[in-house]
Amino acid sequence: MSSSATRTRARTDVSAPLAGSPAPRSFAARAGARAAGGAVRVFLVLAGLFWLLPTIGLLLSSLRSPSDIAASGWWQVFTAPAQLTTENYSRLLANDTITDSLLSTVLITVPSTLLVLLLGSFAGYAFAWLEFPGRDWWFLGVVALLVVPVQVALVPVSKLFGAVGLFETTLGVVLFHTAFGLPFAIFLLRNFFAEIPRELLEAARLDGAGEVRLFTRVVLPLGGPAIASLGIFQFLWVWNDMLIALIFADSQSPPITVALQQQVRQFGNNVDVLAPGAFVSMVVPLVVFFAFQRQFATGVMAGAVK
Repeated sequence: MSSSATRTRARTDVSAPLAGSPAPRSFAARAGARAAGGAVRVFLVLAGLFWLLPTIGLLLSSLRSPSDIAASGWWQVFTAPAQLTTENYSRLLANDTITDSLLSTVLITVPSTLLVLLLGSFAGYAFAWLEFPGRDWWFLGVVALLVVPVQVALVPVSKLFGAVGLFETTLGVVLFHTAFGLPFAIFLLRNFFAEIPRELLEAARLDGAGEVRLFTRVVLPLGGPAIASLGIFQFLWVWNDMLIALIFADSQSPPITVALQQQVRQFGNNVDVLAPGAFVSMVVPLVVFFAFQRQFATGVMAGAVK
């Protein structure tokens, strides 16, 4: 066989597709894939805008005067942007009831969230990696508490708080939210901590790490996504709660949800205060969620695959 024939055959063999390799997609297939991806993106954007529509409407309503709100809908702002004003927020800041209620909400939400994260992390680590008598039965009891509705405890806890002087106090509301947030926190964090490789913990113990150092230097950094997602859940639940605050909170300085409800019942037509107050109450959880959405998604997916 001549050298030219050998080179021609080699070029033919190189240009031929390898056995088992996927055939290149045609232009129509690639265009169809791009169109499908674009349609999914458009759908997700429209779904996000539809989800944010009430918030956008409330924001625009809070920037309009009471007469404009009574005369037309918030969408009229797009044709008459001169309606926008910040006077409502000036009135809101001058309303002591709303500003005090925002402070009360912060004083209730932040300690309730931090206590649940702290105690839930300790208990989750103990149930996952510490040996003590009745561990599985205690954990089963914690899981059973997940199905107990809040309404069942309202009357007995009210009597207990009244006897010990915690009724209508911020501390009482914090303790109630902490107690009912712990079962889910322990359940979530125990399952997440249990997936940490045992070899990693044993290696840390061989290096001389005690349980406290092991918990703070190894377990907590690895459990960051789960703790962040739990913190978002607890924060949103406590911030948006009205039932527990309506019963146990101080009636002189209630949380924002109760204060807005009282404003509606007492006056009914003070939209210039209600609209910006409701928007502030709504936007804080949204800011918290968007700020930690990556950790939230990671924590929710934790444990789905190993």
